[in-house]
Amino acid sequence: DVQLQASGGGFVQAGGSLRLSCVRSGFRWDAYAIGWFRQVPGKEFEGVACISSSDGKIYYGDSVKGRFTISSDDAENTVYLQMNSLRPEDTAVHYCEAARYGSSWCLAGERYGMEYWGKGTQVTVSS
Repeated sequence: DVQLQASGGGFVQAGGSLRLSCVRSGFRWDAYAIGWFRQVPGKEFEGVACISSSDGKIYYGDSVKGRFTISSDDAENTVYLQMNSLRPEDTAVHYCEAARYGSSWCLAGERYGMEYWGKGTQVTVSS
């Protein structure tokens, strides 16, 4: 079974940093994309970042460009999201999600094509 486990969230003051981790298991695919999406209760999901396994293409949402970095450690089966210069508006539940056939959607910041996801991790940034 495909599983994704996100961790690393927490409480931080504005300007601080956090690193989220997404450990994947059960993948049997040669090509896929893993993205981070976040949601504030009552609002739509927002595409934060995405990375393609086949060619390393990366997407960042406009609100996080220059502050967040997504990376993949294939040996550890883990995708990381380094979040720097955090702002109160980054407060949300962050989910890591995977797509086998929907990589193009992920790389456009769209959740439409994502096929697998796990429980989210809460990020709270105080002002």
